[in-house]
Amino acid sequence: MSTAQRVDRIKPSPSTAAAQRVRELKAQGRQILDLTVGEPDFDTPDHVKAAAIEAIQRGDTKYTPVNGTAELRTAIAGRLRERHGLDYSGDRIAVGGGAKQIIFLALMATLDAGDEVVIPAPYWVSYPDMVLANDGTPVVVPCPEAEGFKLTPERLASALTDRTRWVVLNSPGNPTGAAYSPDELRALADVLLAHPHVQVLTDEIYDEIWYEPGQAHSLAAVEPRLAERVFLTNGVSKTYAMTGWRIGYGAGNTELVGAINKLQSQISSCPSSISQAAAAAALSGDQGFIRDSVAVYRGRRDAVVKLINDIPGLSCTPPSGGFYAFVNCSGVLGTRTPSGQEIGTDEDFAAYLLESRQVAVIHGAAYGSPGYFRISFATSNDVLTAACEGIARARANLS
Repeated sequence: MSTAQRVDRIKPSPSTAAAQRVRELKAQGRQILDLTVGEPDFDTPDHVKAAAIEAIQRGDTKYTPVNGTAELRTAIAGRLRERHGLDYSGDRIAVGGGAKQIIFLALMATLDAGDEVVIPAPYWVSYPDMVLANDGTPVVVPCPEAEGFKLTPERLASALTDRTRWVVLNSPGNPTGAAYSPDELRALADVLLAHPHVQVLTDEIYDEIWYEPGQAHSLAAVEPRLAERVFLTNGVSKTYAMTGWRIGYGAGNTELVGAINKLQSQISSCPSSISQAAAAAALSGDQGFIRDSVAVYRGRRDAVVKLINDIPGLSCTPPSGGFYAFVNCSGVLGTRTPSGQEIGTDEDFAAYLLESRQVAVIHGAAYGSPGYFRISFATSNDVLTAACEGIARARANLS
């Protein structure tokens, strides 16, 4: 049976593939130090689980509105108002099976063949393939570490054309943890205001896993004149350790939200009613879990960054948010393993770490940035320490 072109022009998610490889090795009895998974190692907060159980006991197990229950949309609107001073009515909020689905549906709703989407690199692995799957053209803009892994106004202006439909801004970013300041967002906004045909998809899924003073900033709040052109996406997966509950949301203009709802009505009808009840409790209830978990992540971040920066040939800029460290390994490229194999690429180095020290990471080329690899520190201190020690030993054996 032949497959459609949209399937043939995309690849499986590299992060999903890496996680599957780790599962296969563990099934073979290998003891793998897994730093691939972008998933909190905390359990979902008890009051959130209790809300789901109560929903089941009430019999809230039926279809909901396509764009989510009124309770959940009210909770989303309240959280956006509290954090960013943004006001969204219920008809401007779309709810789906994870932020990933919401982003995909937004692109499906808006892209025609040849439409361009500007994607700063390093990027989350799924952005380019989501664009390709929906007939669009990814326009990847390299954003070097020397510029903070962030899109500059000059690079943005050079990338925009008459065919540009979207610009993607992921802040804090995966895989780098880089985030834009208000001044940086205003500078980007100045460029965007001169191109009224361009919309902006802001992926803010890591915005509450934050290590700097104050809070992470949203373009829609920094530049209100862009509010109707910004589609803000987020979810409960990362902040509240709810990856398996599959609830994400987007907030934007009513026309786009209506188009997303139309598509979802034909795809999945609605998100899980039980998960929606849990998400509403997460967003509107006690937020102490965020404070406590972020304190743990911060300690892990600091430890990992120090351990990595102590390894010759490797370096890491401390992330401002999220739970990833993006490690520059260009200093080890061109070396050879004890068996004489050349480490020519970041993918070679990642494979060497896995085979020699059972340390699983994801190579930087998967994120559009060769010469790096990503570490997730959403795992225990024991695993992180052992993994970094393994990386140090593997590096010491290169010549």
